[in-house]
Amino acid sequence: MADRPSWELNSVRNAARLLKEFSVVDRELGVAELARRLGLGTSTVHRLLATLADERLLERGPGGTYRLGLAVHELGASVAPHVGLHEAAMPAMAGLRHATGETVQLAVLDGMDSVYVERLESPHTVRIFARVGTRLPATTTSTGKVLLAALAPDELDARLAAWTPERPTPHSITDPVTLRRRLREIADRGWADNREESRLGVVSVGALIRDGEREPVAAVSVAVPVTRAGAATMRRYTALVTDTADVISRRLMLRT
Repeated sequence: MADRPSWELNSVRNAARLLKEFSVVDRELGVAELARRLGLGTSTVHRLLATLADERLLERGPGGTYRLGLAVHELGASVAPHVGLHEAAMPAMAGLRHATGETVQLAVLDGMDSVYVERLESPHTVRIFARVGTRLPATTTSTGKVLLAALAPDELDARLAAWTPERPTPHSITDPVTLRRRLREIADRGWADNREESRLGVVSVGALIRDGEREPVAAVSVAVPVTRAGAATMRRYTALVTDTADVISRRLMLRT
């Protein structure tokens, strides 16, 4: 893809700078004041304001001033839960990594995908490599399965109706009947495991996190190479993961 013209990038940068001038103190600002603060011509500021208002990022106030628009508040509302989740989860995740010496992950459910939003790597030489933002089929991960198991029955039915099974390994579940049976088991016990279903040589155990309204919002897991995943070890990790999920849930409840 060709590089964008410098004027186009400057316009984006100036629009971002303009939006940042609004604050709790400066809720409404006029064209002249914004032009002075940004060091731009009033005609340029007029064009930026008009474009941002068309996109609902700004709205026109009384006397020709502008204030932040509804789209900004909608964006803020979508970010706030993840910020609160990060703050509530990271100390407990650090404790879990210290207790296990393994990779600890935090994931949310997006459709039929498990999306990793936080990750603390194992200090071991042999460890699980991935990155924040990675998406995996929810049916192949411990975090994804525990989140699917927490869905209301009608919501789960709707998602499974549109499900296209993926099979990254021979152990992945692709049969809807088997998946439903496994999800019922997970819902009953409160945690899920991944037995080399997303990647050969890797197992994990995950547990559900609920917010202050007792709604499922995320899941935390420990991922372990099979070479370090003996039965006694995984029983211990299961207890640690479920305790960690409870701690994060309680922290989220205190924030509401």
